[in-house]
Amino acid sequence: MNISYSTFRTYIFKKKELYAYFKNNNQKSPVIFEKRIKHFAKYKLLIIDELGYLPIDKEDSKLIFQLIDRRYETKSTIFITNIPFSNWDEIFKDEVLANAILDSILHHSHVIIIIGKSYRLKKYYEDEEEEK
Repeated sequence: MNISYSTFRTYIFKKKELYAYFKNNNQKSPVIFEKRIKHFAKYKLLIIDELGYLPIDKEDSKLIFQLIDRRYETKSTIFITNIPFSNWDEIFKDEVLANAILDSILHHSHVIIIIGKSYRLKKYYEDEEEEK
């Protein structure tokens, strides 16, 4: 899904879409895969949503690392997840790779931790309170 908020070239992915996209292109040809990495590396802002909700195999983790490495210190990336950094080795199934990814994304980063009820469930909670 391509979105634009002002003059920033922005791209947002659900995590499963990103992995499927990279995996399909990586299997077809390393040249095509490299073109896709370059394509997604050019966006000023890349948003990866739902990181950690579904398991990621080691090969997919390596593909994500390549993208993050390409964007490192040049472009902005937002990760949306409810998984604490201390558990990212479980997401990526490789402690060394998870640490390398965290090292890259946390360097020069701004971490926003939201504590509280889900914004998406706000209406549900309000209705539940009214019923009591």
